[in-house]
Amino acid sequence: MAEEMPDFSNVNAGSSSTASKIYEVKSGDSLSRIAQQEYGNANDWPRIFEANKDILKDPNKIFPGQKLKIPPK
Repeated sequence: MAEEMPDFSNVNAGSSSTASKIYEVKSGDSLSRIAQQEYGNANDWPRIFEANKDILKDPNKIFPGQKLKIPPK
């Protein structure tokens, strides 16, 4: 009976390969420093900010212990 089977038609296969990495902010970090470390380019910091707008209101205010999503480049 097909009705008893779970419906996985909306599952995005391969999403794990594009999943965001989690980065824990350390003392002295900035979004540009994290972008430099993760992407090799400090100017990519807006990518990290955009991915974390749910927890970040100001790109200049990040705190040690925050867990930020680092989207794939």
